[in-house]
Amino acid sequence: MNDFLKAKIVEFPRNIMAGHGVLEQVKDLCANIHAGHTGTMITGNATMKAAGSAVLDYMQGYDVDTCIVGDATAENVEKVERQVIEFGSEFILAVGGGSKIDTAKIVSKDLNLPFISIPTSAAHDGIASNRASLKSSTGSRSIASASPMGVIADTEVIFKAPYRLLASGCADVISNLTALKDWDFARRLRNVDFSRSAYSLSMFAAESILDASELIKPGVEESVWLAIKPIIVSGVSMSIAGSSRPTSGAEHMISHMIDLRHPGKALHGEQCGVASILTMYLHGGDWMQIRDALRSIGCPVTAKGLGLSADDLIDCMVHAHEIRSDRFTILGDKGISKEVAETVALATGVI
Repeated sequence: MNDFLKAKIVEFPRNIMAGHGVLEQVKDLCANIHAGHTGTMITGNATMKAAGSAVLDYMQGYDVDTCIVGDATAENVEKVERQVIEFGSEFILAVGGGSKIDTAKIVSKDLNLPFISIPTSAAHDGIASNRASLKSSTGSRSIASASPMGVIADTEVIFKAPYRLLASGCADVISNLTALKDWDFARRLRNVDFSRSAYSLSMFAAESILDASELIKPGVEESVWLAIKPIIVSGVSMSIAGSSRPTSGAEHMISHMIDLRHPGKALHGEQCGVASILTMYLHGGDWMQIRDALRSIGCPVTAKGLGLSADDLIDCMVHAHEIRSDRFTILGDKGISKEVAETVALATGVI
């Protein structure tokens, strides 16, 4: 009989604080993770006003440097790392949206420093994950990074961000439904690594947003409360899986191709939401459930809603498989034909 040698290390947040006014507990959380008293806050100009200044006020007694940065690019990561090293920081506070948190994740991993995720918006499920999206001239790529030691999701702060961002985050989580179908498909046909616990958490997150879709509306802080837990849980599922598989399949490939060919047209979650309608149809699943939930939340459900022409979307569908040749999905190894893409887009009303 062979010895059982399987082993796995899982990293995910130690403390998660969510709710109205929890931002003021940032100092207590820093003390809880025993990270020292010298840190760097990574933020942007807009997010400094939204929450960064308040964080600095709450961190009285700590020596906190401020690093204003833009997108999560290799150049900006290097810039931040130099500043963090020069200041002698023992921990990192990431105050902002996806790009600031992604930058902090990479810096945290590179420098082996703990970081706390403090989102000012919830446009996607990266708040609590150990994956970061690094931007370049050739598009974005998902890379392994550090998981936050803690998450402070203040619904009062996130509520003040444009509602479109929250709706996009909800759409990103809903798209887990097709990512999970792709993962199970690849498990059955290609014997890819699979985690039942990560699968279950990701499904829980997606179904939670579906169940609450009629209650998630603009102008209501409770909508943030209903959405933030599933968004965080979705990110944790990636940490457990050790990859983005539970939250990223063919729908994300289509979204990344849209980013590559038509940058700035729509938000990441919006694109994934529309793409999940299409890929769920390919799987033979309930694509109408996805469409109706997205529509109820206030997300786009058509190519036009994403700022794309029918031809633009068809082209992205046809070439989406080129994004990740190592990830087997419903698109197959060679992608789908233009004729199939048109049929699916027309049948679902996306074009």
